[in-house]
Amino acid sequence: MITQNKGEWSELYVFLKLLGDGVLYAADADLNKIEDLYYPLIEILRKENDQIKHYINDDTIIKIVDEYGNILLQLPAGEFETKARVLLNAIKESKSTFSVPDIENFMKVIKCTKVKADSMDKSDITLILHDCKTFRNETFCFSIKSDLGMSPTLFNAGKPSNFTYEIVGHLSKDEINKINSIETKKSKLKDKISAIYDAGCKIKFFALEHLSCKANFQMVDTMLPEILAEYILLYFSGKGSKISKLTPLVRQINPCKFDISSKQKFYEHKVKTFLTDCALGMTAANPWNGRFQATGGYIVVRDDGEVLCYHIYNRNAFRDYLFKNTRFETPSTSRYDFGYIYEKDGKNYIKLNLQVRFI
Repeated sequence: MITQNKGEWSELYVFLKLLGDGVLYAADADLNKIEDLYYPLIEILRKENDQIKHYINDDTIIKIVDEYGNILLQLPAGEFETKARVLLNAIKESKSTFSVPDIENFMKVIKCTKVKADSMDKSDITLILHDCKTFRNETFCFSIKSDLGMSPTLFNAGKPSNFTYEIVGHLSKDEINKINSIETKKSKLKDKISAIYDAGCKIKFFALEHLSCKANFQMVDTMLPEILAEYILLYFSGKGSKISKLTPLVRQINPCKFDISSKQKFYEHKVKTFLTDCALGMTAANPWNGRFQATGGYIVVRDDGEVLCYHIYNRNAFRDYLFKNTRFETPSTSRYDFGYIYEKDGKNYIKLNLQVRFI
């Protein structure tokens, strides 16, 4: 029996629904379907156990073909549509991890051995779509985000994404011990930051010590470490968590000393670029070369089961969607070793961590 969570089952749902519908619609920045912007589905390539199967959309028939061109099975597209609805209902009605026997049986019929296909980096599904503008069939890799379960992370926490801040001003050992002992259940870090300020000290970004993470951020923008450091400090100071709401505050502080007398949205543009690169390939630790793994963009499963995409062609809507629908959150302080004052070379420091999740 196969048991998976809602996010994992959602990936199979996208696979079944696209084969049933035969088309992938685009979304605007508010996740509404754009009726006149769509991509006819030609084929889905699915890799399992180092073997690739081709699920070919042939009008109302789906042909399943192995990597040698042998036809393994042909089924009406309507069967995929029916099973997609069954799976959608199961996802909506279930909690935590669960099994769906009817879908598991259908998986055997259509030669699927796994709920989640083998993938590389940020790519969850590989599609061949017809571009109605160029009249060409192109292969695209997409990441999948589902609103049916818990909101997924966009940028995962890790020790490489610890930002180090210098505490400027005097703190006695007793004050440091008192601040470090703060364990307020829901506002521990906010209360620690407040206590540092109350002691008359300032908190100044010092370094992003993990070299790969620093280099990755600087690939996006040379000033991105300083920009993100300001966002993170504002978040942990209790000024809000939504990236779109914190951006005006960052602009007001202006850590990069831009000429903001014009109407150019420096910080909004730079944080949108960061979010886009995270969505399509960049992580904290792995060296980022600027090339997207999710070459198609993002597929989103709405909470009503509608499957829509932000194609790389529609970049502006995708950037706006990410900007409006992401927030900072606090990962485990013990796991990632941050959130306490420590002394080094006669100076005091505190580390804060970066994690971004969809709203």
